[in-house]
Amino acid sequence: MIGTAHSFLLCRAAAMALACTAASTSAFAGAKDESAAEWLAPKWFNEWHDGLANKGLNFGATYIADNIANVSGGVKRGAIHFGRLDLSVDADLDKLVGWTGGRFYANAFVIYGQGLSRNYVMNLATISEIEALPDQRLYSAYFEQNFFNGALNIRAGQQAADVEFFDSETDDLFINGTFGWPAIKASNLPAGGPAPPIAVPGIRVKAALSDQVTLFGAVFNGDPSGPGDQDPQLRDHHGLAFRVNDPPWVIGQVRFNYDIDIGGHPLAGNFTPGAWRHYGAFDSQRLTAEGQSIADPGGSGIPAKLRGNYGVFAVIEQVLYRPPEVKENSTSASLPGITAFARIAYSPPDRNLIDLYLDGGIGFVGFTPGRPLDRFGMAMAYMRISKPARDLDIDTNFYTGVQGPVRSNETLLEMIYEAHIKPGWLIAPYFQYVFRPSGGIPNPNDPTGVLRIGDAAVFGVTTTIRY
Repeated sequence: MIGTAHSFLLCRAAAMALACTAASTSAFAGAKDESAAEWLAPKWFNEWHDGLANKGLNFGATYIADNIANVSGGVKRGAIHFGRLDLSVDADLDKLVGWTGGRFYANAFVIYGQGLSRNYVMNLATISEIEALPDQRLYSAYFEQNFFNGALNIRAGQQAADVEFFDSETDDLFINGTFGWPAIKASNLPAGGPAPPIAVPGIRVKAALSDQVTLFGAVFNGDPSGPGDQDPQLRDHHGLAFRVNDPPWVIGQVRFNYDIDIGGHPLAGNFTPGAWRHYGAFDSQRLTAEGQSIADPGGSGIPAKLRGNYGVFAVIEQVLYRPPEVKENSTSASLPGITAFARIAYSPPDRNLIDLYLDGGIGFVGFTPGRPLDRFGMAMAYMRISKPARDLDIDTNFYTGVQGPVRSNETLLEMIYEAHIKPGWLIAPYFQYVFRPSGGIPNPNDPTGVLRIGDAAVFGVTTTIRY
C-alpha cells in the first residue's frame, strides 16, 4: 500500500518519534487507547517510558501517512503522499509536584507533502483531516485544573475547539476534515477557527451538572493568524503567533445523555445543542458599502463590512445495537455494535459562504470475523452556498457577459474500513466522492469560464502508528 520511498519515510518518522520520546494526540481517525510500544520500541525504552508515565510525565508519538489519488473530476488527476508526525507531552501535576487536579499538555506537528484538496480537487470539505502546508508547528499548549472531583474543569492556554464542540465519537472514524471540524466553521470563521493545524489562546469551562447534563463554554481569540493576504498557516508560522487582542469568538453547548430501552436492553444516546458568536467584522457576500454588487465594474468592488457573526448547531448520537455481552452503556464508538450520528448548523447568509450544513453517518465495530477491533462506516455531508453568494455569481455573469456556473452546494460521500493490524497500527482504505467541489465554481482550466469543476472520485489509504 505504501511504496518503498513511503515505507522509508514511515520508518524514519517512527524512529524519530522514539528518539525524541514525544507523545501522541487524539486528532487522528480511529484514535484508540492502544500503543505500538510492544513491537515498535525495545523493551528498555518501554520500561523507561512507562516509568516516567507512572511518575506523571507521559511522552509518545503518532505518525499519520495519507496516500490519496484523485481518479476523476477536480482540477487535475493524480496521486500524492503526505503525512504528519504528532509529538506531545502530558504532565500529571499531582504525580509530579503534588498539585491536586492539575495537568499540563502540549503537542506539536511535523507536516510534510502537499494536500489533495488544495492542489487537485479545490473543494471546501478537506479530503484529509491532516492536510496542511508543510511546517513544524506548535499546536496545543495549555494548563487545566479539575475542581469538585472533576465535576468542573477549566482549561487555559493555546487549544482547539474541534475535539469537544460540535462533535460526536462516531464521526472520528472518518477521514474527511469536515467530520472533525465542520466546513461551515472552517469556511466562515477567520482563518478557519481554532482547529487543526492552528490552535489559539482561549479559556474553556466544562461543568458536569449531573450524569445526564454537561455544560461546555469557551472564549477564544477570534482570529488564529491575524489579518493579511497570506495563507493563515503562513501568517501563524510555526504556531507561535499567540494572538490575544482580536475580537473574541465565544461558543457554548449543553450535552444531554439519555437511554432508550429496547426489549430491556438500554441503548445510550446524546443530544447536544449549541451556539456561537463572533464579535469581529465580516465581509458581505454580495454588496459593497454603497449597496452595489461587488461584481459591478462601476462600484468599488470592496465588500461591505458587517458587524459580528453567529451560528447555531445541534448534534445527536445514538447507539443502534450493542451485543448482549457488552455491559457498558455508552455511545463510545470503539465498543462492539452500531452507532450513528447527525449534525446540523446554520449561520446568517449575508456574511457567510455556507449558511446551512448537514452531515450524518453510521459506524460498525466488531462485525468482521476474527477481527473484533476493525471498524467500517459511511457518512455524508451537505454544505449549502448562501443565497447572497449565489446571487453574486449571477451578478458576475451579467456584468462579464459569460454564463458561468452558479454555485449551489457541495455534497460529500465517504466510505471507510479501518483495519487494526497490530496494537497501535491502523490501516484505513477509504473512498470519497465530492459532488460540485466548492459548490460548483468555474474550472480554472476552462478558458471560457463556462464549465465548473467536475465531481471528484477519490481513493485513499491512511496509515497510523501510535506510540
